[in-house]
Amino acid sequence: MPLLKKKDLFDDLQAGFMVFLLALPLSLGIAKASGYPAAMGVLTAMVGGLVTSFFKVAPLTIKGPAAGLITICSGAFLEFGGDQAWPMVTAAVLVAGFLQVLLAWARWGALADFFPASAVHGMLASIGIIIITKQMPVLLGVDPALYKDLPLLGLMGRLPEFLLNSQNLLALIGIASAIIMWVQPAIPFRIFQKVPGPVWVLLWSVPMAYAFDFQNSQPGYALVTIGDFWGEFGFHLNFSLVGQWVFWKYVFMFLFVNTLESLLTVKAIDPRDPYKRKLDYNGDLQGLAVGNIVSASLGGMPMISEVVRSSANVDYGAKNKWSNFFHGLFLLLAMIFLIPLIEWIPNAALASLLVYAGIRLCHPKHFVHVWKLGKDQAFIFGVTIMVTLAEDLLLGVLAGVGVNFLIHKLRGVAWSDFLKASSRLSSHGVHENIQLQGPMVFSNLLLHQKVFGDSVERLRVSGGSLTLDFRPCSLVDYSFLDWLERFREESNDFGVEVKVEGLESMKRVSDHPMATRYGRQAHA
Repeated sequence: MPLLKKKDLFDDLQAGFMVFLLALPLSLGIAKASGYPAAMGVLTAMVGGLVTSFFKVAPLTIKGPAAGLITICSGAFLEFGGDQAWPMVTAAVLVAGFLQVLLAWARWGALADFFPASAVHGMLASIGIIIITKQMPVLLGVDPALYKDLPLLGLMGRLPEFLLNSQNLLALIGIASAIIMWVQPAIPFRIFQKVPGPVWVLLWSVPMAYAFDFQNSQPGYALVTIGDFWGEFGFHLNFSLVGQWVFWKYVFMFLFVNTLESLLTVKAIDPRDPYKRKLDYNGDLQGLAVGNIVSASLGGMPMISEVVRSSANVDYGAKNKWSNFFHGLFLLLAMIFLIPLIEWIPNAALASLLVYAGIRLCHPKHFVHVWKLGKDQAFIFGVTIMVTLAEDLLLGVLAGVGVNFLIHKLRGVAWSDFLKASSRLSSHGVHENIQLQGPMVFSNLLLHQKVFGDSVERLRVSGGSLTLDFRPCSLVDYSFLDWLERFREESNDFGVEVKVEGLESMKRVSDHPMATRYGRQAHA
């Protein structure tokens, strides 16, 4: 934990408080949608702030529960036995946390770059579709008995029925809250921009619930229920399913999605660090792992470096990890002093926040972007989504990876080249040249990262330049190009100019500048 600098104290305290206002309703909604008691979402975010901040985590990321894990958590609750599954799910999260520690020790912090970018985009879009589908009945105030235990496709087919069975007042709360979330960023008054959208939702929905006496006039499912939080606080673990495949299936799904989505968030937030600090991805993964272990031990949810709250943290002027710590501290105080007020929050309002988050994940612009990259990326993206919706998240991503392997194989990539990095390094004083050979694809990206990274480390001292020569390459895929763009920006921040030669002479599968490129040895 860095020393608390006086000049940064106010910025980190202010950012931590604003993120707390954002995290409180989101954490409650994510927990409810996942199958956990609502307060366990707050507990998870609390641990994410108060525990992980003492490790070498990324300085501006906020750790806590995420909408992206709702589908896995709710699936685990369903397969582990519904209402009695809570301690079994936390046991799976605990085991995943210990495996995450091993990944950090093995220095697998760059694991996110192994998976094809379009498969990752497909995974996120799938999560968005699932969140929207599962939260629409909640937003409309529909009796949970009408949709409990329905499979995803069954939920989709019954949406018209839910519209007919909606509770008018609850539906009004949910729809109006959703409108607030969409309209708030466009209102050109500073006060509306300074206060997060979820806070405006609370400022509207809680007084409405109080004015219409929801605690007495509406069904029991209308409002958030915290209950005896401090009475439930403690160990909630049950390893009775440890000998069954279904337990390990969810362990690996928690491990995979948790690690992948968190590392992607760290990579996305890193360029916005005002101090341009060098990140330790393995240190961040280790801190995250300990946070998951502590959270699961106390009955909490899996946590990640969450992108919405992390982005807000930067926007509100955070400078160090203290903002994450302060956000956790404010959540702790809320659980001590504000539970009676929190129990006036309508679940329909929380559902509107999740629907908004889901739409952002599967926004049409993401589909358009992938289509512009070429039919190959659109196919990988589409297969990932379809398999995820029909089966589950893990199979969906594996299907996307398999399709990408198949496409590259049809383009002439030899099996031996998928996990081989061929390059030739030459040095000329403060300048280095790396001549790349063979295919540059997602599966050998990690190997090339080490070669490129070692060169940048050497050149940081002298302020030299690095030239990457792609002319001998047979193929450079979108995942590799996407990473290369980020690598050039990061290297420039370190004072090393990275020049690229040969890409312009290769053919592209579409007009998009990031589309897969191929040479004469490969097939379009």
